[in-house]
Amino acid sequence: MMPRCCILVLAWGITVFLSQCSNGTTDAPVDSGPWLCHPAPRCGNKIYNPSEQCCYDDAILSLEQTRRCGSNCTFWPCFELCCPESFGPQQKFLVKLKVLGTKSQCHSSPISRSCIG
Repeated sequence: MMPRCCILVLAWGITVFLSQCSNGTTDAPVDSGPWLCHPAPRCGNKIYNPSEQCCYDDAILSLEQTRRCGSNCTFWPCFELCCPESFGPQQKFLVKLKVLGTKSQCHSSPISRSCIG
């Protein structure tokens, strides 16, 4: 037979788990399938699938999509940043890596490559 303290800890764990799942909100009807414990990621007011898509400038992009960085470079906006480094006749851009789990910014992200023009 299990000691009383183990039963109490187990009951407490189940209660915490169930309370976390019940805090999620959904606009879906009750019979529409399983409920999520975590809110779905949103891009503006649209829901997207982060294993296939990302949110870039309030637009949902597939993970494979690229954009221009300067006149002669491309970058993957789901994984990289295009950062202006200098302006003038010889514009220079740096492609920097987004750091997973943070709000990546040009001044603090690691450099991937340099783009002139």
